[in-house]
Amino acid sequence: MVSQNIEAKAMSLYSGVSASLIMAPAQPATKVRSRAPLRLGLAGGGTDVSPYSDEHGGAILNVTIDRYAYAFVEPSSDWKIRFIANDLDIEECFPLDLDALVVAKLQLHAAVYRRMVLSYGGGRPLAITIRTSVDAPAGSGLGSSSALVVAMVEAFRAVLDVPLGPYEVAHIAYEIERLDLCLSGGKQDQYAAAFGGLNFIEFMANDKVIVNPLRITKSVLNELETSLVTCFSGISRRSEDIIDQQKRGMNEKSTRTIENLHQLKADASEMKLALLRADIPNMARVLQRSWMAKKETATGVSTPRIDELHSIAMQAGALGGKVSGAGGGGFIMFIVPPERRLNVVRALNAADSSAHGAQFTSIGVESWTLPNKSS
Repeated sequence: MVSQNIEAKAMSLYSGVSASLIMAPAQPATKVRSRAPLRLGLAGGGTDVSPYSDEHGGAILNVTIDRYAYAFVEPSSDWKIRFIANDLDIEECFPLDLDALVVAKLQLHAAVYRRMVLSYGGGRPLAITIRTSVDAPAGSGLGSSSALVVAMVEAFRAVLDVPLGPYEVAHIAYEIERLDLCLSGGKQDQYAAAFGGLNFIEFMANDKVIVNPLRITKSVLNELETSLVTCFSGISRRSEDIIDQQKRGMNEKSTRTIENLHQLKADASEMKLALLRADIPNMARVLQRSWMAKKETATGVSTPRIDELHSIAMQAGALGGKVSGAGGGGFIMFIVPPERRLNVVRALNAADSSAHGAQFTSIGVESWTLPNKSS
């Protein structure tokens, strides 16, 4: 059903573009590479989704980590449009015609190409190859899809030499996913990828977003980083179904859904204060409480496998844990006493899970250029 909805939306987007109205194709003179960091959602996840954020205001605490989404743009030698997703083993080739992109399997690539060419390239098709990859599996709960869109938008920004800041890049990426392709979700992933670092992000009506970078001493950041353990549940999930359930609860004014989202928002503020006070044990308590509230927002947020891994980590010494992202699979994160970190990692790995730490990053999406030797 999701793929059908995307295809229908894509048809409507492309139907108004006549090939006769498109200007002569162009080819960039340089190669551009970009990368955008993935993120861990520490608290407040779900409150960035409309209509909750529009009616009540949302708040999220997240931090970017040393996993990235990459986009490499270069001139195509045969004057075609090429999309290549190396991690998905998908390669597509199209003529220089925006209408041809409607059948693209790589819909994110096609949607970014179309939006940037029409909005910032004067409708002039670009003869380029876009290669992408992501340092996490699809459905990881680390915001990988949105980070990929941000990386591609930034690459196009550099190719077209458009003066866009991180707020604009994030907003364009959000519109491409949520409006152009009608993919369910919130706003935090795009802003985390665009800005990078440890941020308290507020979401309000009319798409107003405020990113508040937190000034945390290096010693406290080191302690938090050393206290985090992440593991992949082994389940890649589509978050749309869970988010759609949450949105139905919001639209129907479900007391259960709204109250739990209120709790998640309050937890984001409390966790921020705990972090500013260097009180990591209290951050763990909030993390655990948020997990209990998150599971009440929709069915399928947790699974027997997630519950099993959560129980194993807690028994091994973790202080609190929750999934990163909408739930249903992906990565689980735990706050543990650093001296118990190895115990937790070993226990999770013994249960056939890939557990490890996470390194924080402070820089958001970035791009750089290379000379086109063939030009």
